[in-house]
Amino acid sequence: MFPRLLLIVLFGFLLNSSFGQSQIYELREYELDFFRPAEVLHTYLEKALIPALNRQGVQHVGVFEESGEALPKKLYLLVPYESMAAFGTVTDAVRADGQYLAAAKPYLEAPQDHITYTRYESSFIRSASGFPALEKPAGDSELFELRIYESYNEDALRRKVKMFNDSEFEIFEEVDLPMVFFGENISGHQMPCLTYLLAFKDKAHHAEAWSKFGAHPEWQRILKLEEYANTVSQITRVFLKPLPYSQL
Repeated sequence: MFPRLLLIVLFGFLLNSSFGQSQIYELREYELDFFRPAEVLHTYLEKALIPALNRQGVQHVGVFEESGEALPKKLYLLVPYESMAAFGTVTDAVRADGQYLAAAKPYLEAPQDHITYTRYESSFIRSASGFPALEKPAGDSELFELRIYESYNEDALRRKVKMFNDSEFEIFEEVDLPMVFFGENISGHQMPCLTYLLAFKDKAHHAEAWSKFGAHPEWQRILKLEEYANTVSQITRVFLKPLPYSQL
């Protein structure tokens, strides 16, 4: 009984503390079945879920697929919430939305062999003080880069987030590495880690911006600081392209 009560108290604290004031991003990763058509899922996202989220004030919902021919094929859904409390409120409201339920019926009542994904995983990400809110990218952005930086423990992650807050965000802006969102993961399978998304016009823009970043004098300076040594143990990088109905 006591552990359950403690969890309730802790969750309430998170909702009412500065933690609750950060934006929260749900990054949902669907693993698609190669042999099943994806129309049911795409129609559900485009015609049911995203409009329902929009009606609850959730804007700039992103939907992406991996660039290239990776297998298993994956689809990524990015949903920004104003707070952890908003996630719960919006979720309950969507489930009670008559328009949503009607539009979602073909998906919700679909037989098992019509569902295109084998599973999906959701990571929840808390925005950082240096980049507190999602920024919609330029309309000509056709290439997105999702990056996940894993750290060997929580203090290493804290130091890496500090490195971004103190210096890297400014460098990114100077060299034209357009950030869409940035945050520290609070759930997911690669923790402790941080996740961010960049948007580019094309591969040439991507290559030029990262080249400028590597040569930037401030990056070269902070790279040598002992405070930031050994903050990243592994980097995951995924190139994405937005689907036609994505709002990013």
